Amino acid sequence: MRYIAFLRAINIGGHVVTMAELKKIFEGMGLRSVETFIASGNVIFEAPAQSVSALEKKIAAGLAKKLGYEVGTFLRTEAEIAAIAAHEPFTAEAMARALVVNVAFTARELEDEHRMKLKAFDSEVSDFVAHGREIYWRCSVRTSESKFQSNKFEKALGIGATWRNMNTVRRLAAKYPATPTKGKRT
Repeated sequence: MRYIAFLRAINIGGHVVTMAELKKIFEGMGLRSVETFIASGNVIFEAPAQSVSALEKKIAAGLAKKLGYEVGTFLRTEAEIAAIAAHEPFTAEAMARALVVNVAFTARELEDEHRMKLKAFDSEVSDFVAHGREIYWRCSVRTSESKFQSNKFEKALGIGATWRNMNTVRRLAAKYPATPTKGKRT
């Protein structure tokens, strides 16, 4: 089965990792057909279908051992990436005002308590919508001009996440289209 890993803390905050090094680390964990996609911690690989949570933990532990620091690891299948790319969380009117749309990958689906806290981050320039294990952020200004801070978001909600621009997710979906798989995903 093909997975896409979205890694947090790769090539930010003084942690510089080449994509060639990242590829070697994934191959060293026994993962196959490893590729990277842009230098922001997106790794595509194949592994037998298994518990996503267990695979995330294995990769996070392998990265921590090799890199010497924690790396948030969020996995999605090709089918999940296709669904995320196709999802339209905002109205056409809201999208007409959007300059940027980002998506956060989290390890678990948000509960009602998280969704209520998420609403506190809405502002005149930003809207947030949770869907499944993803959070969509529509921003009508450049993200650097927004008052939103991901570390405050994570602390308030009590969940880890990594953010990607929706254009990146759509490019991944186009490059790695969902393929029919045998068996059931866990």
